[in-house]
Amino acid sequence: MLTFVCATRLDEESFPHSPLGRSLERLQASGDTTWRIAHANTRGLPEIYNDAIADAGIDDTLVFLHDDVWLDDCFLPARIEEGLARYQLIGVAGNVDAPADHVAWCFREGLTWFEPERLRGAIAHGAAPFGKVSSFGASPADCRLLDGVLLAARAAALQAHGLRFDPRFAFHFYDLDFCRTAHQAGLSLGVWPIALTHASSGNFGTPAWCDALALYREKWPASVAAP
Repeated sequence: MLTFVCATRLDEESFPHSPLGRSLERLQASGDTTWRIAHANTRGLPEIYNDAIADAGIDDTLVFLHDDVWLDDCFLPARIEEGLARYQLIGVAGNVDAPADHVAWCFREGLTWFEPERLRGAIAHGAAPFGKVSSFGASPADCRLLDGVLLAARAAALQAHGLRFDPRFAFHFYDLDFCRTAHQAGLSLGVWPIALTHASSGNFGTPAWCDALALYREKWPASVAAP
């Protein structure tokens, strides 16, 4: 079973009108998909995601994603299965390495972009579906860091390695931390060609983001070789 996992501040009445809610309605005809939505959520994303990992069956596939995502790809379940036949953790955009000065998969200190040769995958942005595509590099491709807008893995792989999201990173850096932990555990990571549109571009540089960065640096010191 393919399960979409999302935490949203929207209530049950409002969520169906969100980008993800409308997208899931398009995909509901597929009998092998379901969704697990934490409505009116006030908990950190790792708590919601970890509950889904703990509750998943051995044959389940989990897709963790934001509520402001338009799933443009009507063949999304097939894309996920194809990607997980090659990698154990997939996303849509990422970095081939975990550079010492990274503060996001695509940014270094000062929120400046990494060199194009480091980046892989593609993602669209816009308030409506089928937004303007930003192409960063080849896809499929091996990566070390993935954008948390969408992460997919087989539950069995996560459970077998004891992988969980770190609750210290409630809303920022949970994705980078999870990718580094997964890589350290020996999982293969990569980007896969999946069409989606993200309705926002992130909240980089906010006080909450800066606090999370400090925690991330404490856990993964820049002076230590990146796993």
